[in-house]
Amino acid sequence: MHILVLLMGLMTAASAQMPAPENAPAQGSAKPIRIVVLGDSLSAGYGLPAAAAFPVRLQKALEDKGIKVDMTNAGVSGDTASGGRERLDWSVAEGTDAVIVELGANDALRGIDPAVTRAALTDIITKLQARKIAVLLCGMLAPPNYGSEYAAKFNAIYPDLSKSLGVPLYPFFLDGVAANPKINQADGMHPTAEGVDIVVKNILPTVEAFLGALSEQRS
Repeated sequence: MHILVLLMGLMTAASAQMPAPENAPAQGSAKPIRIVVLGDSLSAGYGLPAAAAFPVRLQKALEDKGIKVDMTNAGVSGDTASGGRERLDWSVAEGTDAVIVELGANDALRGIDPAVTRAALTDIITKLQARKIAVLLCGMLAPPNYGSEYAAKFNAIYPDLSKSLGVPLYPFFLDGVAANPKINQADGMHPTAEGVDIVVKNILPTVEAFLGALSEQRS
């Protein structure tokens, strides 16, 4: 079932004011910030050249602003939140400064119990926090075909965890891209290279603010 169809109408619900990059890291910092993107096919770059994958494009966008980062693509196509938890230790190497968590789309598409997804994401975040690694959580929205009750339970996971665990949230990873056939691949599920660039453009202020706060904490 195509996510293109399933996510129709969700764009308005996902709209939220993004934090301004007031605390962006100082330009010209000597030591790059080591970031891992822990995700599924949406961040892995499914169907695209390696150079067009989200982590690569995000790194370029940050470096264009003078923010030095060392970005690792730890996206695995088909992964669920539980799958990300199982590989967390070897996906996030020692010395990592920050992790962008982009997981849950496959959980929603498969109708996995939101309690299972919530527990897996909770474990991922708390384990990273125990390692003193900063976390940026990327939200996902459930397709409407499982009903409003399922969607309400699933969609609440991300803002709830952001609040309870004290991590910044980007409300909807595919904001500005989902349900637009012009910037999705033929399967209707994965952004084209142009779509990835839109994702990067939209999330960039949030990432800048996230890294700025991290730099302040460690200065």
